Amino acid sequence: MEEMEDAASMLPYLPLELRSSELSWPPATAEALAAMSRGPEHGGVASGEALAAAVSGMRRASDPSPLARFAPQGYALFFDELMPREDAEKWFGEVIPFLANLLLRLPELLEYHWRHARGYSRSRKGRVEAGLRILDRQQAGIVILSRELVAALLACSFFSLFPVIERGFKHLPMINFDSLFANLYESYDEKPESKMRCITHYFHRISSNIPVGVVSFERKVLPLDSNHLVPYGKVDFWSKSAFPLCHLEVHDSGLMEDHSGEALQVDFANKYIGGGALNWGCVQEEILFMINPELIVSMLFLPALADNEAIEIVGTERFSNYTGYASSFKFSGDYIDKKDTDRMGRHRTRIVAIDALCRPGIKQYELQLLLREINKAFCGFSDDSKYQLYERVFQENCLAGLVDGRVQVSNHVSGDDALQKDPATFPRTEGGAGDKEIPNAEALTQIPDDEDNIGIVTGNWGCGAFGGDPELKSMIQWLAASQALRPFMSYYTFGTEALQNLHQVSQWILLHGWTVGDLWNMLVEYSSQRLKRETKLGFFAWLLPSVTADDAMTFNTLDAT
Repeated sequence: MEEMEDAASMLPYLPLELRSSELSWPPATAEALAAMSRGPEHGGVASGEALAAAVSGMRRASDPSPLARFAPQGYALFFDELMPREDAEKWFGEVIPFLANLLLRLPELLEYHWRHARGYSRSRKGRVEAGLRILDRQQAGIVILSRELVAALLACSFFSLFPVIERGFKHLPMINFDSLFANLYESYDEKPESKMRCITHYFHRISSNIPVGVVSFERKVLPLDSNHLVPYGKVDFWSKSAFPLCHLEVHDSGLMEDHSGEALQVDFANKYIGGGALNWGCVQEEILFMINPELIVSMLFLPALADNEAIEIVGTERFSNYTGYASSFKFSGDYIDKKDTDRMGRHRTRIVAIDALCRPGIKQYELQLLLREINKAFCGFSDDSKYQLYERVFQENCLAGLVDGRVQVSNHVSGDDALQKDPATFPRTEGGAGDKEIPNAEALTQIPDDEDNIGIVTGNWGCGAFGGDPELKSMIQWLAASQALRPFMSYYTFGTEALQNLHQVSQWILLHGWTVGDLWNMLVEYSSQRLKRETKLGFFAWLLPSVTADDAMTFNTLDAT
């Protein structure tokens, strides 16, 4: 049947079989899950060692490749020695039966999902396909999963049931937890233990209250073809942009994930979504995936990112608190996520994954790499609800900067007027879903457009271990957020010394009314001098000597108010 097309395409990546157009577990796996679902007295799974044996048996039934070396010992170590006895009793008495029951329902959950996934609509795109499938590279698209289905897929990861043979050919990251357990045993470290505490805490929580609502996973692509409305920006796109710079908030302390208010939070991503979350990695992206475990499901169906791509995930819930970073990361207990939900049932947690250049050295100042980074950020920060505004601003080829040498608004609408208006006030494009009555059917759900006040929350993207210049990267992200018509960018410096003057520099730039094009051109000039070894100064120190005494006095007065 038509709704099973996605099922057939996903089947090589799922631990299920397709029999007479119906999904089912391999008989041996179904038998093991049924036994576990009745509790430890029936299934015999009352210890980490017994769990490891059950996992190994089910894995053999669905995938010929073995578990990671030392994974069985890791399961035994965590549940028999590291988990407190009281927690272990609840785990084997309540959580394992719950997970087994949830997995027994996975074929049913998937079939229901695929039957109804064709009914979502988006205001400017009409009805969109939202079924679980591989969202291939260079193919923009969205997958919308119920949080119950997300939980079932995560249970597959916990039991390490997903086939692994085909994943490398599709540039897909590993999704099973066996490597995480193997790391725990092979070379004990508190990081993998704390990761497992985050994940088991998630399962503890949902075993008593299954989550409701949905999570959306979107692959965003900036078309390389310049004929598109908003393509991968070349030099003129940036150098001739007359867009004003958005408000920039600087936070010298605090954490991005604790930011108050709704915003799009940047995941400092690996090109393979999730990075080392299920292995040794334990920096910003990996920690984010541990405290929001529903993010891990993205690793199932989202191949590696290309230079013109980003991934936006909306609707996950945070379950854990933590302390530390990298080697000092530690699970520190329960977290109650108080964010409300949108009308579609998604938690108002918005995360965008963008991967920066890795250890580019001096080459990061080359024009092509500057373009790579700014377009990567722009792709992630772009807002589908601003499409009509972009259409108005960029119509008649203005996108290429062909009107008086600047990107301007046509039809006698000034740039400031256009950028300050609510996009909803512009005329609708004829033929869009917004012009039609949406049928009152359960299967048809309107995907909400972003609201106008949703800005960007970010920090030292591509810096630290990735080797990027913090001053350069902060300006690149500010430019991208402004070009994407975001109302603000909140920047968390994490106390980085190079960024101690970020607030002062940004305020001076705003005071002088610089546009995106103005700042971009200065950044390009500075980068050229760095490449030619004509300056060793950071961008801020290079820029600020141009401030006159009167400018400085004016700025200091403004800063004190």
